Amino acid sequence: MEHGQPPNRPQDVFTPPEGPPQGNAPSREIYAAMGQENLFALCRDFYARLEQSPIRPMFPEDMALASEKLASFLSGLLGGPPLYHQRYGNPMMRARHLKFPIHQQERDVWLNCFKAALQDAPARYNFPAQHVDGFVAFLETFSRWMVNREG
Repeated sequence: MEHGQPPNRPQDVFTPPEGPPQGNAPSREIYAAMGQENLFALCRDFYARLEQSPIRPMFPEDMALASEKLASFLSGLLGGPPLYHQRYGNPMMRARHLKFPIHQQERDVWLNCFKAALQDAPARYNFPAQHVDGFVAFLETFSRWMVNREG
């Protein structure tokens, strides 16, 4: 999430009690099945949903660039080339998101938009059906770590 108001004071920042994501990363077979073109298409469609969501103001005007950043991050995570690292450096996703106020409600909207984009992912993007549930579980854990405000 690219836009929003920075925290007023350091004590405004909430840290989820479970800490950073632990456990299994999504299968690296996902990228092998989907390929770069389908991964970028999935992210574009996800961002099209975000564009229509109540959290749209949290994102930059250029949603295409934002979707490319996410696709670049997911590329390396899912077994493809480390595009995010090559283009933008170390992801440090929580640190990059701290300047944006993310409550549980915003996280839920973000996650629901992603889940909706994944509804027909096996047919539309060649996303391996056997890995959808694991990927959603990863997104649930990962997005909880991005929550940085209580309430």
